[in-house]
Amino acid sequence: MSLKVTFPDGQIKEFAQATTALEIAQSISGKLAKKALAAKISADGAEKIVDLALPLEGDLQLQILTFDDEEGKKVFWHSSAHIMAQAIKRLFPDTQFGIGPAIKEGFYYDVDSSHVFVPEDMEAIQQEMLKIAKENLPFQRQELPRAEALSFFSERGESYKQILISDLPEDAVISTYTQGDFTDLCRGPHLPATGLVKAAAVLSFAGAYWRGDAKNKMLQRIYAITFPDKKELDAYLFRIEEAKKRDHRKLGAELGLFTFVDEGPGFPFFLPNGIVLRNQLEAYWREIHSKAGYVEIRTPIILNRSLWERSGHWDHYKENMYFTKIDDEDYAVKPMNCPGGILVYKHNMHSYRELPMRIGEIGLVHRHELSGALHGLMRVRAFWQDDAHIFMLPEQIKDEIIGVTRLIDTVYKQFGFSYYVELSTMPEDHAGDDAVWEQATQALRDAMDAINMPYQINEGDGAFYGPKLDFHLTDSIGRTWQCGTIQLDFVMPERFDLTYIGEDNQKHRPVMIHRVCFGSIERFIGILTEHYAGAFPLWLSPVQARILTITEHQNDYALQVAEQLREAGLRVETDLRNEKIGYKIREARNLKTPYLLVIGAKEAEAGALAVRKRGSEESIVMPVADFAAQAKAEAEARGQIF
Repeated sequence: MSLKVTFPDGQIKEFAQATTALEIAQSISGKLAKKALAAKISADGAEKIVDLALPLEGDLQLQILTFDDEEGKKVFWHSSAHIMAQAIKRLFPDTQFGIGPAIKEGFYYDVDSSHVFVPEDMEAIQQEMLKIAKENLPFQRQELPRAEALSFFSERGESYKQILISDLPEDAVISTYTQGDFTDLCRGPHLPATGLVKAAAVLSFAGAYWRGDAKNKMLQRIYAITFPDKKELDAYLFRIEEAKKRDHRKLGAELGLFTFVDEGPGFPFFLPNGIVLRNQLEAYWREIHSKAGYVEIRTPIILNRSLWERSGHWDHYKENMYFTKIDDEDYAVKPMNCPGGILVYKHNMHSYRELPMRIGEIGLVHRHELSGALHGLMRVRAFWQDDAHIFMLPEQIKDEIIGVTRLIDTVYKQFGFSYYVELSTMPEDHAGDDAVWEQATQALRDAMDAINMPYQINEGDGAFYGPKLDFHLTDSIGRTWQCGTIQLDFVMPERFDLTYIGEDNQKHRPVMIHRVCFGSIERFIGILTEHYAGAFPLWLSPVQARILTITEHQNDYALQVAEQLREAGLRVETDLRNEKIGYKIREARNLKTPYLLVIGAKEAEAGALAVRKRGSEESIVMPVADFAAQAKAEAEARGQIF
């Protein structure tokens, strides 16, 4: 009986039973076999990733995974974690190992060692990893009874591995992987051999409690990354260095956008330049939402406990909330805007003719974050969300989801972001019954299919009240950020007894959408700051033009020009200091100012300006009125025509 294999393109081929995935890859092309890392097989509704050397049985679907696939990268990096552990064991023999998973970019291993790792150790570990890679050691899988596995790791003094094994059932079969002189506890799968790794970099050291519990011993966590090609490693390291230069915390301080103080950890203070930037973002948000048929509201930040119990946040989100008492009653500071939006809907009775009702709110929310998780504007304890809640008829679901998707697309294109979409499905801790969840999830699928929008499935990561579409944008150096989201909710309307009067004059239940475009405005500003490296487009720049005088004799004229430009609606600052013009220009460039306007004796006499645009070494002399008109048109166009 032959092995019938269906490939991702739908093609079906037959092979002998017990043929391996690597042999199948070799039958397709030598190039594919050379790049193959592991295989994804699907049979009888079950899907799993396996070693290329596994003999295949029965009819199945097969995908050969390479480094181009996310699942392939995970296998590559998890195998690399084993290589790094082997290298550390060779260099520091008394080391014991905790866990070493693949992460979004690379991998880490938690280790217990008498040696305290310092940056000087990075090169030695890297070189030993590359030495192991050149040895091209095969990854060999072995399965052991639980008792035998415990004995094996006990003999080697690996106490953390013994703990992991002890947590498994008595009848569990334990798998290990061996490459050369190193054996590790692991479910797999793994690369065929270490030789597929061609480039490695140890990135950093950190502390981590065993199993994330502060009651346990502090281990040393070693982060690293590997690639099948040195060019890819070089590109990655370049991107990391570029990211450091673009760090929004550094640029935020240099450009006077925001700050944090000891009296309020995790609570950002926006400075004048930062307020200008966020006001421009909010004005843009209000403009596009008004055109899309939204009305704006504002709701309180503190509301009674009974509301949060009714919404489900008290049961599902309490650990992330802040609380207070008013008149001996429990109140909570809102972590989300949706219950307030629901109360606005309930304020009046609504007819089916009023739906869909699109209600927007730029609302302040507070969420408790652990101090170790705080990170500039990216992770804070207080932030403003550009929320909107849409109340609609069931038959309006598809059109409304499509409308929100197109609105989010418009926003991201405005800032030059590409993106991909994830559909997150029902989590274990959820409200509502499974049938309602499936109905909501299918509605999201149908809307995406209707506009041919590709999406990935993110199993079990939906909100507790409904499935969602998450928009992951890609910035100018290739990093991804989750910002926009569309959450379809059949649960909250039921909990709050929301109704509308239908054509039959009877009460009916509306459906609800929760959605954001920016997400957190603070976080979006952080992302934009790094995306543009602080060089914001003219319409967003806190200071759009800086007037620089060559000598003090031009100061009076410079002040007149500044007033004229401000009257034209431009944001202008002057530098009238008695400093050399070269120094003033360099300083203005460091402040990322879009236009430098240099005034010397000739310009003052002619009523003109020497205009130098950011990124250019050339100046163009032009009348003040002409520059004002040009810059104003550019700002109003928000970069769309310049």
